[in-house]
Amino acid sequence: MRLVLPRLYVILDSTLLTIPALSCAQELAEAGVRLMQYRDKTAPARELLQISRELTQHLSPSGVTFIVNDRPDVAALSEAAGVHVGQDDLSVEQARAIVGGKKLVGVSTHDLEQFRDAAATTADYIAVGPIFATKSKANPDPVVGTELIRKVRALTEKPIVAIGGITLDTAASVIEACADCVAIISDILRAADRRQRAMQYLDVLGAAKQAASA
Repeated sequence: MRLVLPRLYVILDSTLLTIPALSCAQELAEAGVRLMQYRDKTAPARELLQISRELTQHLSPSGVTFIVNDRPDVAALSEAAGVHVGQDDLSVEQARAIVGGKKLVGVSTHDLEQFRDAAATTADYIAVGPIFATKSKANPDPVVGTELIRKVRALTEKPIVAIGGITLDTAASVIEACADCVAIISDILRAADRRQRAMQYLDVLGAAKQAASA
């Protein structure tokens, strides 16, 4: 069966969190977010494992799919739902060897060639971006726009996750370009009311998906 991802994917980036990761995750879960990733590029392994375990223990019973960024070892030990790797991390197959066949493995891509390569792996979903200019990374890849989503849609039936600089105003256009899921970082984590902003995204994305399938 084809994997179906929730329409909203929130990435809990440690550099943008103003409250503990677990508190933020619980807020978002209460708002209806059912797919989250924890990303911390600098935390010691022990700390990353502890936070990931806490997130797994609290989110899984709520029906939230929780993903660990970069570290398949931490994903496996924390019993997370899966791991997400980038172009500079372990390969999809190396990550798969660590987390096993029953866990999700996602991978980031930034151009057509990377996407083609990712589509040929056992990756469960493929992220594409940055769609728009983003400030959530110190050295972002070149903006690819929604055009790349349209180009790669025919290459795979795997879910495509759009990421990078997406806002409430542009989220619908990403779904219209045939993305299955939209990943948000700054526009939710920096919102004055994170719960309310997440609910707004769920409404906008839900309406866009309904319109796209009509």
